[in-house]
Amino acid sequence: MTARTRKILVTGANGQLGAEIVRLKAEGLEIRGFRREELDVTNLEQARSVIADYSPNVVIHCAAYTAVDLAESEPDEAFRVNAAGTRNIALAARESGAKLCYISTDYVFDGTGSVPYHETDTTGPRTVYGKSKLAGEQAAAAFHDRFFIVRTSWVYGRYGSNFVKTMLKMADERDQLKVVHDQIGSPTYTLDLARFLLELVQTDYYGIYHASNTGICSWYEFAKAIFELSGKTVRLEPCTTADFPRPAPRPAYSVMDHSAIRIHGLTDLRPWREGLEHFLQGRVSD
Repeated sequence: MTARTRKILVTGANGQLGAEIVRLKAEGLEIRGFRREELDVTNLEQARSVIADYSPNVVIHCAAYTAVDLAESEPDEAFRVNAAGTRNIALAARESGAKLCYISTDYVFDGTGSVPYHETDTTGPRTVYGKSKLAGEQAAAAFHDRFFIVRTSWVYGRYGSNFVKTMLKMADERDQLKVVHDQIGSPTYTLDLARFLLELVQTDYYGIYHASNTGICSWYEFAKAIFELSGKTVRLEPCTTADFPRPAPRPAYSVMDHSAIRIHGLTDLRPWREGLEHFLQGRVSD
């Protein structure tokens, strides 16, 4: 390994984003992912041991409790992973001299806005999941002095389960679908987010970032694009959030402004429809 090579450790390497990051090839970077069986973030001593042994320059903390509805009935578990687990990773990263990059979510906002949320806007999560992820942000900032907090939204990609894969599967099983049209946000392709993260963590521009593919749509419009670009024929009908009650309330508005990316001259993510097209073309060639 040359002196210029930077070592990056990724937690949650079997998740959607973690799996994407560890499979990226980047010149001058050595990226190693750790699955839950190898690094349980809720175990402080294990976190210290694993991170110290690998001695990374950067820790990208992707491991998280992401079951939004289940979290409403399992608040202790959500906070154990997302808050206490992040504290453990922040402590271990700082002690080993590594920068910390914590992946957060649009759910830290209340979702009642009408203009894109800025990084400095007041948070106000309405779900246990959102509250636990905000507590993770606070732990990252409290227990580390060189941190990036990256909030993202509507994530999909090659690995794991997600909305795009669900829509493609349902299109093969049904000829008619209803999708909510009153929740607005920005889809995020894990490949594009992973590339951005690798650019970001090689800088010293610490702080909070909003990163999603650019542009906005509703879940209905997102589904419509999925079917158009994949050539699937299905009758799609818009419906309201009230038609599909869930234990955890969904944000009506999740659009985030990318001012920190612009201010620091970093590469913003491409338009969401272009990212979706790239993903679907890749699936066709699999």
